[in-house]
Amino acid sequence: MSDLPALPALPVTFRPGRTRAVLLSAGVVIFLVISGVALLLEQLGPGEKLSFVVTGALIFWVLALFARVRVVADDSGVTVVNIAGRRRLDWAEILRVNLRPGDAWVFLDLSDGTSLPALGIQPGIDKKQAIADARTLRALAEARSIRDPEAAPGTDQG
Repeated sequence: MSDLPALPALPVTFRPGRTRAVLLSAGVVIFLVISGVALLLEQLGPGEKLSFVVTGALIFWVLALFARVRVVADDSGVTVVNIAGRRRLDWAEILRVNLRPGDAWVFLDLSDGTSLPALGIQPGIDKKQAIADARTLRALAEARSIRDPEAAPGTDQG
């Protein structure tokens, strides 16, 4: 198991840093440009100018939702924050952490037979960081999940 990374101190947050910076920067620029155009167009009435500003704000809000994705690992489990939701998982619920070639983000195979996308680890702009984060999360899941209590060290009841 030499390819497993050293386990980080918990809690640890995984998020696509470069992607987040690009999304938030683009959101600010888009909002400022649309609002600036609205203010510079003298033939527009106040309601029309307001609609431009609201449109810019909505675009920024959508990009901010994309930028908020993250995976937070702590002593008791993992919290996956995706675009439209948040899910808390115990370590024992995570059977496998997958980031296959061509995947847009990590998938967590869960004990209930489902798979949960974890958008906080995605190879889009920074593939090397995403691979390192996926390996770290996989190592944490393997170290913290107890699949077979008989085989787990330190579980003696006597």
